[in-house]
Amino acid sequence: MVRARRESTNHESMCRLEGATFTMGSERFYREEEPLRRIRVDPFWIDKTPVTNAQFAEFVAANGYVTVAEIAPDPKNYPGMSAEMACAGSLVFHKTKGPVPMDEVHHWWRFTFGADWSHPYGPDTTLEGLEDHPVVHIAWPDAAAYADWVGKALPTEAEWEFAAKGGVDFDYAWGDELAPGGTMLANYWQGLFPYANQCLDGWDRTSPVRSFPANGYGLYDMIGNTWEWTADWWSEPRTVRKTKSGACCTLDNPRGGRRRESLDPLQPDVNIGRKVIKGGSHLCAENYCRRYRPAARHPEMIDTSTSHIGFRCVTRDSA
Repeated sequence: MVRARRESTNHESMCRLEGATFTMGSERFYREEEPLRRIRVDPFWIDKTPVTNAQFAEFVAANGYVTVAEIAPDPKNYPGMSAEMACAGSLVFHKTKGPVPMDEVHHWWRFTFGADWSHPYGPDTTLEGLEDHPVVHIAWPDAAAYADWVGKALPTEAEWEFAAKGGVDFDYAWGDELAPGGTMLANYWQGLFPYANQCLDGWDRTSPVRSFPANGYGLYDMIGNTWEWTADWWSEPRTVRKTKSGACCTLDNPRGGRRRESLDPLQPDVNIGRKVIKGGSHLCAENYCRRYRPAARHPEMIDTSTSHIGFRCVTRDSA
């Protein structure tokens, strides 16, 4: 439980975005991004960068906060889980030695005992040299607790996508070409995932925030580096009804579905809701998970932490 809270919100590290109407979604990549729909969001402030290790360390020091990854899971919540797996830890990415079936993620994800936000690659690793990298191994409750401490909130999916577009309407945050003229504009995987990363962007894992140019709104790392949690429960996009005259309606400040509807139908025995994550990560590649785009979205169980999920915060005028 968070025992202390900052006295005021600092807007110096944030950008204010005026409310506007934009086109959300995409029909060019993955089914869950469809259909295109017109969305209006109210004005809000958003962090210029993902929350860093240094910032999260300040939060932990002030509150003694313990993240989900640092608490052993209760086997009652995970039917079929073996007793030896009931230890604190988190999912860490490991390159494979060569090609593997792309639908078998266990080849590159390992649940690592002792991995957490301050031990990002395992119990014997530290944050030395990573202070200005995005914090990772953050489950949704951890992100929400930090946001509450700083007097902020997590963005809705619509707010996040509006911010990521940077005032333009392209496939990527800068245009319709992933690497214009061969220029690397975000931290993602160049080469064949999950075994051959050419590191043309200079980074094999996470990169310091602000390593790449800001988008049109002055925001960094909206694409690649780490996925980011949003406030919304996972749901399929709603089709916007049309009026009798044929004009499209606009959804105002839409929110996701309900928790029970976000449950994974492939795991009916697991009663853990899923939230929307956005932006892709340094593990997205042209041959796998092309989700380094504003419209991209993915469901993630709220208890899950990995070496490629972080977050940033927002404030709203009505808050």
